[in-house]
Amino acid sequence: MRIDILTTFVEMFAGPFDESILKRAQESGQARIFVHNLRDWTHDRHHKTDDEQFGGGDGMIMLARPLIEATEDLRRQTDGPTHVLLTTPQGRQFTQSVAEELSTREHVIILCGHYKGVDQRVIDYLQPDEISIGDYVLTGGEIPAMVIVDAIVRLIPGVVNSIGSVQEDSFTSGLLDCPRYTRPRSIFGLSVPDVLLSGNHAEIDRWRLEQAEEQTRKRRPDLYRQYRESGKTVPEAEDPSS
Repeated sequence: MRIDILTTFVEMFAGPFDESILKRAQESGQARIFVHNLRDWTHDRHHKTDDEQFGGGDGMIMLARPLIEATEDLRRQTDGPTHVLLTTPQGRQFTQSVAEELSTREHVIILCGHYKGVDQRVIDYLQPDEISIGDYVLTGGEIPAMVIVDAIVRLIPGVVNSIGSVQEDSFTSGLLDCPRYTRPRSIFGLSVPDVLLSGNHAEIDRWRLEQAEEQTRKRRPDLYRQYRESGKTVPEAEDPSS
């Protein structure tokens, strides 16, 4: 997968993409991530990427020409289809299912919105997939772009060593994840539930499903309602001892 990010704040991306899973994905060639300075596509001596609104009003608007020209240039750098995203509060909600959908794309270009937004002609011309990571407003689209990249790259086959771990993530089945435990068995007067030490994998799977349902029912009744209405079930792992 190739991911191109267009921003006027390139330095913001230096840390998140140089650590952990994202770093390994790039070193292995499973993901290629490029961060571009939008000012490289400006034509004035001040390298302006924004201007005042027509009709008045507070807040600056990102110029259409640099965003459109940069996107078209990046599109020409690959032979396959390109999926263009725009980070914006007006977009569709970014969910695990959207991340799964985007992780199958060969080439993704992310336009980082900023200030009061982008010139509407960017949307009219490029027809981007408008994405919002939540019902709140940030200073710009750079952090949402980082969130989107992290969520989709880890879903590329082979990026995470244990595919089972990815398949058990919260939201993948429609539920929040169940409680997880590791060594030691007892600490500060708190012990690991006996079922997890039983070796009975069928019982462990059943307990985890019940806990996931209960966690979701208490913490996200909206998700729990959707889960129940969909009739989804979490498949139980086969007990190797049977």
